Amino acid sequence: MTMSSRTRAIARSAPAKSLRQSVTIPAPLAMEVRRVAKQRHLTMSRALVSLVERGVCAEREAKENLEAAYQRFMKEQEPVRKEEAGKDLIRAIFGKDAAEDPIL
Repeated sequence: MTMSSRTRAIARSAPAKSLRQSVTIPAPLAMEVRRVAKQRHLTMSRALVSLVERGVCAEREAKENLEAAYQRFMKEQEPVRKEEAGKDLIRAIFGKDAAEDPIL
């Protein structure tokens, strides 16, 4: 007997409480995680989770900022503002110092 597609969709969207995962990380990174864990009085596992959460949030925010900069650039009509929007877009793609690069 198979589950209906609705039941499968609900089952897939239900958040898992936790998942045990084995990960191999480079020694220098492990030392940094250990340092963070010690400073924050956390276990290595909890420190890893905390750092991963922050990284995932940072990735999401960077993607949202890129999309916003692109939309602003595409919508802007006034040349001076379009140039500023273009510089913001360049910063979103290449980093905050990229728009000041004389090559660009």
